[in-house]
Amino acid sequence: MKSPLRWIGAILAALAVLVLLVLPLPGFVNLTTRIVTVVAIERPDTVVFDYVTTPAHWPDWHPSSLSVRGATDHSLRVGEQVTEEFRVAGRRGSVVWTVAERDRPRKWVIVGTIGGKSAGTVSYSLTPVASGTRFEREFIYRAPSLWFEAVNVLFVRARIQQESDTAVARLKKTLETMP
Repeated sequence: MKSPLRWIGAILAALAVLVLLVLPLPGFVNLTTRIVTVVAIERPDTVVFDYVTTPAHWPDWHPSSLSVRGATDHSLRVGEQVTEEFRVAGRRGSVVWTVAERDRPRKWVIVGTIGGKSAGTVSYSLTPVASGTRFEREFIYRAPSLWFEAVNVLFVRARIQQESDTAVARLKKTLETMP
């Protein structure tokens, strides 16, 4: 039979592991995920840029974007914000996006927050090519805890990559079939 001290030690060790899994990671621990999707779109870069940077269009091409509100009817400029209702990897929520960078028609960056906490960064990079535009979408997010990182590695990252791949394929089809 084990002594009570061994049981107490085992319980304390289990609690310590549990706490480490759910507590926020300190700032010096940088577990980030980068999701990149690239597609060639047979439209001029200015057309692609204006379309993807106008939030009202997001639900039309991105399967994770359920709705948007706020400044949605134009290509957003630095400092402008929009709120998006989303479903990412099966999780629903609301994110506030703020434009952090805009260099029409080459680059556009938005930074998201959920409940005042960082939710990630989305960047669009556009390059003119002979057939139109090379469009690159990058989504970067940080794991807030070891538990999230474990779930991210096992399940979430692959679903987000799949949703992003679907999004840019839909974007290409949408833009190339527009009059």
